[in-house]
Amino acid sequence: MPETPKKRAVKSVPAKSGRERREALLQSKTPRLAKKSPAKAPAASEPTVLAHEESKKEPLAVEIATLPSSEESADSEVVWAPHPSGRDRYFEAVGRRKTAIARVRLFTKSGPFTVNDKAYGDYFPTLDLQKITEDALKKMKLWERFRVSARVSGGGIHAQAEAVRHGLARCLIIFNPDFRKRMKRAGFLTRDPRMKERKKFGLKKARRAPQWAKR
Repeated sequence: MPETPKKRAVKSVPAKSGRERREALLQSKTPRLAKKSPAKAPAASEPTVLAHEESKKEPLAVEIATLPSSEESADSEVVWAPHPSGRDRYFEAVGRRKTAIARVRLFTKSGPFTVNDKAYGDYFPTLDLQKITEDALKKMKLWERFRVSARVSGGGIHAQAEAVRHGLARCLIIFNPDFRKRMKRAGFLTRDPRMKERKKFGLKKARRAPQWAKR
């Protein structure tokens, strides 16, 4: 009779718990850290630079602008250095009201107040509109201390005047952040969100209905 093959003895391996399986899986996934190569010693030919030798280096030449004398600065509280390109220094901001947009520039030198290359009195003919544009500067008692240039587009003439005031108030905040509290209290920094309501179909305007006829 043919001999039957002997069965191999199978060792009983105890079942691993879930925690042991997770730890084994994490160990297999973690990459082995590369051995750090020892730091190379500096070659004898390379000179070492010490801290006291670095301090002996020649300092960079810095041009220092000459400050005005005390007699010149007595008239103005803030002294501004001239712009490197020779132009006047200015602060710029954008003001809005309804659909009007005003880009206002506040120059650090005194000069005229112009709107779209016209004197603000010619562009805004009524005293009420002129007062609106002047409010931000007169509130801080800085009227006729700066030159103001504004470019306005869109909206009506009243919305444009309020847009100029909004942009001018923002310029003053950039010029001096200490003005923010007084400007905020006066309401010059708040962008007025009120807009004209859209017309509805079947009505004359936003809410005006045609006259009702009985017959």
